Amino acid sequence: MGKGGHAGAPPALSFTEKGGRQPTDELPFTIGTLRRAIPPHCFERSVWKSSAYLAVDLAVVALLYWGSTFIDDFPLAARCLLWPAYWFFQGAVCTGVWVIAHECGHQSFSRWQSVNDAVGLVMHTALLVPYYSWKHSHRRHHSNTGSAEKDEVFVPTVKEQADGSDFYRSFGPYRALELFVCLFAGWPLYLVTNMSGREYPRWANHFDPYSPIYSRRERSEILVSDCALGLAFSALFSLAKAFGWMWLAKVYIVPYLIVNMWLVMITLLQHTHPSLPHYSDKEWEWLRGALSTVDRSYGFLDVVFHHIADTHVCHHLFSTMPHYHAQEASKAIIPILGKYYAKDNRNVWRALWEDWDACHYVAPDTPGSGIFWFRR
Repeated sequence: MGKGGHAGAPPALSFTEKGGRQPTDELPFTIGTLRRAIPPHCFERSVWKSSAYLAVDLAVVALLYWGSTFIDDFPLAARCLLWPAYWFFQGAVCTGVWVIAHECGHQSFSRWQSVNDAVGLVMHTALLVPYYSWKHSHRRHHSNTGSAEKDEVFVPTVKEQADGSDFYRSFGPYRALELFVCLFAGWPLYLVTNMSGREYPRWANHFDPYSPIYSRRERSEILVSDCALGLAFSALFSLAKAFGWMWLAKVYIVPYLIVNMWLVMITLLQHTHPSLPHYSDKEWEWLRGALSTVDRSYGFLDVVFHHIADTHVCHHLFSTMPHYHAQEASKAIIPILGKYYAKDNRNVWRALWEDWDACHYVAPDTPGSGIFWFRR
């Protein structure tokens, strides 16, 4: 079933827009079908084009920092507006840098692994991310998306049947507190404790080369990430000594927290939706799992975030595709995906509030089924 067979096909209406569930029957297409529908140039990786996007991001980061050096010259009322504006935009642009470094981990920045890893290591380390550690665990997330047993991030608790025991999480103030902790502390907690990740037979974290997350051949690269982060923390400490901790907090730490917020929110919302299934080992297969994600739009920030959120379904299907081809590729495959394509047009903040309440754990519709649905 090639692209030509879908010429003139009407745009697919996502099941999420109709309030239904993603179908779990046998898929009428293969990954090969989808790949053939995409123009071949979409799979081409250009180090020059990727570098240009990164250079623009870094130039904006530098420009925003330069502008921040004048903020304290303004009256207090103006400073109370200008600093939050700086934090918001600097955090958003640095999230774009994060996304490009994430593409390095997928080998979609260039054709050369050495270039990908060098750029990814520098950019992720600058944002206090252990590049190789996260690269390997994230690859396993892409290999096991939608698996209730082997996925690596935002893996829900599985119950044999819905029991309503988490009713307290629907209490507004409690939900707000959980979301605050999740958004601003969730990323470091995931790195240190593997919170929200899959269960391992012993403690798992992203800094221990002997963590059960990693294979023996990956241990040396985990050490490289640890050493790089040690240098980054040393540099930040030196800057704080030279310019003061308040300076460091205003120009780096608060934007860093904003980056963490966007990272957690994007990842959470791409894989948490009442209409998306999770699968047991007996039901899971890679393509069904890869489709258990949803596209969402962040408005004008889609451009800043290099379309990681509004083309996330395509990203899970073809993770080595550069971000600058993802929109074109998405348009090519959506008519084929049809009712299996998930898109949510709600405002993302509304979706975050509602889906956190609706998605407490997963349970099967009938006992013994290997297909699980979110419950509250």
